[in-house]
Amino acid sequence: MEFSAKQIADLLGGQVVGDPESRVTRLAKIEEAQQGALSFLANPKYTEFIYRTQASIVIVSASFTPEQSLPEQLTLIKVPDAYQSFARLLEVYSTLRKRKAGIEQPSFVHPSASLGADCYLGAFSYIDEGSVIGAQTIIHPQVRIGQRVTIGANCEIHSGVVIYDECVIGDHVVIHANTVIGADGFGFAPNSENQYNKVPQIGNVILEDRVEVGANTTIDRATLGSTIIRKGVKLDNLIQVAHNVEIGENTVIAAQTGIAGSTKIGKNCMIGGQVGIVGHLTIADEVKIAAQSGVGQSVLEKGAVLQGSPAFAVGDYKRSYVMFKKLPSIHQTLTNLENEIQQIQQKIQG
Repeated sequence: MEFSAKQIADLLGGQVVGDPESRVTRLAKIEEAQQGALSFLANPKYTEFIYRTQASIVIVSASFTPEQSLPEQLTLIKVPDAYQSFARLLEVYSTLRKRKAGIEQPSFVHPSASLGADCYLGAFSYIDEGSVIGAQTIIHPQVRIGQRVTIGANCEIHSGVVIYDECVIGDHVVIHANTVIGADGFGFAPNSENQYNKVPQIGNVILEDRVEVGANTTIDRATLGSTIIRKGVKLDNLIQVAHNVEIGENTVIAAQTGIAGSTKIGKNCMIGGQVGIVGHLTIADEVKIAAQSGVGQSVLEKGAVLQGSPAFAVGDYKRSYVMFKKLPSIHQTLTNLENEIQQIQQKIQG
């Protein structure tokens, strides 16, 4: 794909400084770019590279003013925010690059299932009875979609994904490779013989609009009702979301986190990697939980910041950790004091 500086500026609402017909065919980092490449400058740490880059076009913020001569071949596109504009450009480029349509063979679509306009279904994929796929959704090869699943428009389902029966996926959702949506929740009841009887899991999973789910993540179906991932949630790779969990809008969760059943997490939360959250808790809005923390009780304070296992207020955790590191010297001090007290007692008794 080839684009001119004018085309890019029109897309981003920017101003061309240089040759509006300068053309690019690829994207590159500013320190590595060669002729024919498009790059951007947003971080001041990289300003030095703009004076020697080989890129043909660089996106800069409107406030950028060169302090020395720029390379002769370089055309600038000035925008209000270089980082956001480049991110927008990456989104457009990614969409264009991945655009496909049609049904590859071999694949299976049940006669009662339906695909919207301009969908793409990759080879060896399977869409079961009664499922509905929205317009312009991309389903890569080797995806398994169960019965009566609903998937919205402009979604992308990567290879190896399995979506179990009756799950509901909103618009603009991305599900990365080998993720499982709607497997049974971990429901078992002990019987009189100290064995475990399976409790049927008859609910579903709902992913609302603009959710993104990382590779190898699992989201279990509810026992009754729904496991719900609200609008704008971003889940990293290798996350376990148990049955009947609800995650609020725009919450982000890093890799290897595990959330036990029926926990309700608020909106705009940030949860670090390898966090463990036990079941039947409530986490308030805007809570931040540091990596490797263990949350064993509800967090009801909006905006609380937690760390540790069990997790508690991050300020208290840091002060406690300072004392923890000093424990050897504190122990030695106590031992010395005990010895001195014993010597004093011996003198008094003697």
